Amino acid sequence: MGRRIAFISEHASPLAALGGADAGGQNVYVGEVARQLSLKGYQIDIFTRRDEHELPKVVAFSEQIRIIHVDAGPAADIPKEELLQYMPAFTNDVLHFISSEQLSYELVHANFFMSALVAMELKKTLGIPFVVTFHALGHIRRIHQGDNDRFPKERIAIEEQAVREASMIIAECPQDRDDLINYYDAQVEKITIIPCGVNTAEFYPVNKSVARSLLQLPADERILLQLGRMVPRKGVDTVITALAAVRCSDAPVKLLIVGGDIDTASELQRLRELAAELGLSDKISFLGQKSREELKYYYAAADLFITTPWYEPFGITPLEAMACGTPVIGSNVGGVRFSVADGHTGALVPPKDPVALAAKITSLLRSPARLKEMSVNAVRRINKLFTWELVAQDIQSLYEKVIGSGVVYPEKTASAQMITYEKSNLH
Repeated sequence: MGRRIAFISEHASPLAALGGADAGGQNVYVGEVARQLSLKGYQIDIFTRRDEHELPKVVAFSEQIRIIHVDAGPAADIPKEELLQYMPAFTNDVLHFISSEQLSYELVHANFFMSALVAMELKKTLGIPFVVTFHALGHIRRIHQGDNDRFPKERIAIEEQAVREASMIIAECPQDRDDLINYYDAQVEKITIIPCGVNTAEFYPVNKSVARSLLQLPADERILLQLGRMVPRKGVDTVITALAAVRCSDAPVKLLIVGGDIDTASELQRLRELAAELGLSDKISFLGQKSREELKYYYAAADLFITTPWYEPFGITPLEAMACGTPVIGSNVGGVRFSVADGHTGALVPPKDPVALAAKITSLLRSPARLKEMSVNAVRRINKLFTWELVAQDIQSLYEKVIGSGVVYPEKTASAQMITYEKSNLH
């Protein structure tokens, strides 16, 4: 029996279909980190809120991972901005489950600020230490969204308390670390940068012609891909606006937009109306949600993957695209500037700048040789720096430091590898 760890992810279950308003990178992170750690011998329970009556209390995710559906509020889809009121019930149900199952956890890994709130109560009640990955920070969200931020004002105070009480804090990129220090007065020694990763058994290069044939896409078009959650901060409107100014004389240019569900219908409608206003409806296909199994074919079919959020704590889709050998044009913000090597695996542009984006798309589409080189570089970069195996290696080292096993791990963590790799390959 391996060490038992509790993951808390109140709104982001690994079982959820991706692409909705509240289902994205955190869901993937929780599932993949748990899976990799289970391969290292950990027993992991993932506590997430029940959002359907039919869900069983316990679901076996693998032999060593269980999903525990916590009763907290109505068993229905509720926007994460409205979930804070149900966290006392969430905590009580978690405590009841631990007691009834006579469980003993050595560590809690909290994901998001509400999960950190639960973790703090578990620490107070049961004496279990916790680490936290915030995935996004309230202070930074408030800066970028202003009055459009619908999270309760208590969020920032909860995050500040969690920063003080956590044994360690996982920052997903240097910008995340700097924000924790500058806005939350976090102790530098409590922060470890561990990026997100990609499953290279799930996302890998596929011949472009084969991918297009499987998806019934034209072979003679230049295809741009935008894939992810359809929420305003992802900047999909920037991509649509830029498309009007893209110039490619040797082939038509088409934009594929993958993602969105009933919860993001209003945003999708806004984007469709923008496309119509710009006279681009015939150049854009809104394809909705796709299964995880299909996504690699969309990445591989594209000439360029575009992601232009104005705020992005990390962003897993650029990693998935690069793992499939597709160069990425991304906003020069947060985790995107950390994962995309400008001029090497793609390009970085200012957020909310469709003119700069259009110029960069045009430039790269006119340079097939450069795109091919970037494709090779992208796959190499992912395998060197951003696999979930490397992420789990760093997280295991962090866990054992907190638990106090005395186990010595190799000095070459993924973060150390990144520094060496950047110096030797990108300059």
